[in-house]
Amino acid sequence: MSLAGLAAASSHVVQPAGTEDPQTQGPTSLIVHCPTVRYHTKVRAGRGFSLEELRVTGIHKKGNSSAEELKLTTQLTEPVMPIWNVYKKEKAQVITQEEKDFKAFASLRMARAHARLFGIRANRTKETAEQDVEKKK
Repeated sequence: MSLAGLAAASSHVVQPAGTEDPQTQGPTSLIVHCPTVRYHTKVRAGRGFSLEELRVTGIHKKGNSSAEELKLTTQLTEPVMPIWNVYKKEKAQVITQEEKDFKAFASLRMARAHARLFGIRANRTKETAEQDVEKKK
């Protein structure tokens, strides 16, 4: 037999029971992955206890409240912060031809252009007025 065959054969040998390392039943504390892309491959121990540890101590994470806890709770009779959503409903109306012909995008572009060029146009009209006064003299 070759060395490769011996290595393969020895890997299939059955180990006697109890010789392998003992495995833990679960984490002793929560296992948490870090939040960002840079660190999300890192695993660290989080706060708190594992579910098994809580079960052993008799503390249940989920479940119904006891009768004592229900007595201590207070029920609100009205909303904490009332929000009044009162909307005046508009009635449907027929669309006029003027509304159909209105071009919103073009009118917005023109309004921006007028606002941008307002000072330049004012200076230009002022200069032309001054030139007209000089020509008349």
